Amino acid sequence: MVAAEAILANLRRGALEYCILALLRTGPRYGLELSRELTRDGVLMGGEGTLYPLLARLRKSGLVETTWQESTSGPPRRYYALTEDGQRALQTFISTWRTFRGAVDAVLDREETA
Repeated sequence: MVAAEAILANLRRGALEYCILALLRTGPRYGLELSRELTRDGVLMGGEGTLYPLLARLRKSGLVETTWQESTSGPPRRYYALTEDGQRALQTFISTWRTFRGAVDAVLDREETA
């Protein structure tokens, strides 16, 4: 039997970076802010350990850019913002995800009613 955590890990691996891009649609955010949002329900991300390597990869691939901003409550914070390439990648993912999700749902629903 396959454990739910193993299935969840595989699903996260493919979608988490696009969830980060989606969170950046509304404007720049800093890492802790992203982490809180992504760990809120424990489904999208289990802990912060995977966030910063993902953000570094997104930056290296040109999908996000970073700036440092002073904080009123501590040291400066690195803010992440979506680039034009990031916006295009997110739109492509959304379209592809909806098609994929629909196909999976159709198969799962068909099997339930059979």
